[in-house]
Amino acid sequence: MISVIVCTYNQEDTIARTLDSILMQQCHVPFEIIIGEDCSTDRTGDICREYAKKHPEKIKLFTNPHNKGVIDNYFDCLLAAQGDYIADCAGDDFWVDNQKLEKEINIMESDDSITLVHTAWRSYNEHTKEAKDSPQQPFPAPITDGKTMLEAILTQTNMPVIQLCSSLYRADIIQKAHHDYNVLFRGQGIVCEDLQIAFFEALNGNIAYLPDVTLHYSQGEDTISSPKDIRKLFDFYKKATTQSWDIAETFGIKSKTTEKFFSQRTFAMLMHAFRAHDSQMRNEALDCKKQWGVKNNFAILMVKSITACESIWDCTLVVRKIFIKLKK
Repeated sequence: MISVIVCTYNQEDTIARTLDSILMQQCHVPFEIIIGEDCSTDRTGDICREYAKKHPEKIKLFTNPHNKGVIDNYFDCLLAAQGDYIADCAGDDFWVDNQKLEKEINIMESDDSITLVHTAWRSYNEHTKEAKDSPQQPFPAPITDGKTMLEAILTQTNMPVIQLCSSLYRADIIQKAHHDYNVLFRGQGIVCEDLQIAFFEALNGNIAYLPDVTLHYSQGEDTISSPKDIRKLFDFYKKATTQSWDIAETFGIKSKTTEKFFSQRTFAMLMHAFRAHDSQMRNEALDCKKQWGVKNNFAILMVKSITACESIWDCTLVVRKIFIKLKK
């Protein structure tokens, strides 16, 4: 009844921990584990094969002949899933409650209107081995009308609204949405899989929330959503925000909240370009500003003016550096 998706790439130090945390689940319904091993260059593939050999009745291993990337890897696994419900756990995260699936499936089976249930979670520092509580959820009610969450999901009002690795959701809704709105799932530049899933599940029903902590979300390593490279970080937020824009446009979602969100993202990208002293980033940020229909405000105009002239840009960076040094 449940398919647990595990997408992994070069995670030899954590993948066994992830799989052990899923295998320890005590659930009254059968579940399968679908591993998408994305052509790792370390021992991740060998470890996955060992687990698949040891648990052939439970684990289905897909070893990709070439690196697909997170998006294609995830949705290929989802389309191969046989379960009525989908859960997932990234190859560096791990569940900390052996009743996670049991608690969630009981909620889903008790109410057909519920399309997704998610839980509290903690961020886990891989270096210090310490766990910290996640940000407070903006919708702490046990059950929330999904349509009232759409705006918050698109704008990540209080991040993260839904942590997908803590969730259980209905497979048929996403499989249908993947077919009907394929460009929102597989289009060029897609960098997030959780945004679309949370949106379409909320669009089609109620969202349940459990305050129990079931997940430790790994932080501290170089990841797609938190890269160490400045250019990669800029590209991620540009593409992730464009995803929100595309979904908002498709479903006619526009409000003061969404306008504020796209304005803030534009300013953040311009500031990123300013700090990096990168004219190409500046131009890309301004292109996004135009695409997203963002109006000029004082903050945006100020950064645009400073970065329009190389000599002023240089001087401002020097002043900023001195100010930071004095502040320290």
